[in-house]
Amino acid sequence: MVHEQLEIERKFDVDPGFVPPALGGVPGVAAAGPPRVHDLEAVYHDTADLRLARGRVTLRRRTGGPDAGWHLKLPAGAARREVHLPLDRGTDVAPAELLELAAGLLEGAPTGPVVTLRTRRVVVELRDGAGRVLAEVADDTVTATLPPTASGVAPEVRSWRELEVELVDGEEPLLAAVGEVLVAAGARPSPRASKLAFALSARLADEG
Repeated sequence: MVHEQLEIERKFDVDPGFVPPALGGVPGVAAAGPPRVHDLEAVYHDTADLRLARGRVTLRRRTGGPDAGWHLKLPAGAARREVHLPLDRGTDVAPAELLELAAGLLEGAPTGPVVTLRTRRVVVELRDGAGRVLAEVADDTVTATLPPTASGVAPEVRSWRELEVELVDGEEPLLAAVGEVLVAAGARPSPRASKLAFALSARLADEG
């Protein structure tokens, strides 16, 4: 079954020693936590010339965590439209339903794995007084592994840490309020659109 949602989030860069601040006092938030830890692995698929990444589209197969499956993310204004399919819809080859949604960018070109991201994710839920989840704050430590390319580009490994604040049932002003607390603690608003764009930045520049 295909599942769709609108992803509204903000990203922040942090140093390895960053200490997350308490978020229970953010206006509208009654409670935060406890933290939950997930070990995630995501294999991203694209064409050899990275057509999807250049079009701000991501296609991945993720294992681990509560949203394991195939994910296609498409631009939707300031947000992103996210389409999910279960893991059993494919392993090495992306599901046809998702490829069809990106057909305008692919123009018939084949796709395959271009990078693997392994993430240790620590998630804290922000809830209101009724227990409703308003947003999730994910503290991600990421390692990206890029295989060698057919054109001779050497394999590459890079690591970084970032935070994501994603709305669940909350409103957009909550993102700004949480962001202010994180910035005051030393986080920096991230200019990048996605982990994939950062992982592939050198290759996108070389092939652009």
